[in-house]
Amino acid sequence: MFTYKIDHELELALPRPELDAEAIYQLVEKNRTEFAKWLPWASNIKSPKDEEKFLKDCLQKYGKGEMLLTIIWYNHKPVGTLTLNRFHASDKSTEIGYWLDKDASGKGIMHRTVLALCDIAFTDYDIDKVEIHASVKNDSSNNVAKKAGFHFDGIHRAGELLRDGFHDSTIWSLLRDEWQNKKAR
Repeated sequence: MFTYKIDHELELALPRPELDAEAIYQLVEKNRTEFAKWLPWASNIKSPKDEEKFLKDCLQKYGKGEMLLTIIWYNHKPVGTLTLNRFHASDKSTEIGYWLDKDASGKGIMHRTVLALCDIAFTDYDIDKVEIHASVKNDSSNNVAKKAGFHFDGIHRAGELLRDGFHDSTIWSLLRDEWQNKKAR
């Protein structure tokens, strides 16, 4: 397994679709009610085979340089995913997407993994800006951005289409020079 070690508890790993699909699917199934509020794709994953296909599609996009999906491993168990969703060449930016098993929340996992993925984005992908977009009502996601030191840029009106309609979304950003200043401290 190809991994990026964060600390003694956490690693990010490229998915191994045939090996990881069942465990990731079980996490999605367990958290489906909560995920369905904020993650429109959750209703499309109906079986381990659906998850395997999704992971394979993500690896193909990774191979083309279009995205990077990682599995979050906490104490040697998968607990979620963390993604650089798209790379925008015009302004050298990307967006982070993430989800975490409810049983793993409250342990500082997400903000630590977000910071690690920012390190990858800035050093390996020559990105100048990393963004997080979240529904204004998604307190957990907004708290991750805040705790990770992202700057609140504003609200995009009707910026997110969720299963119950359009929602205003927050936009958070971290710039390369801000990241470098944080690392220098």
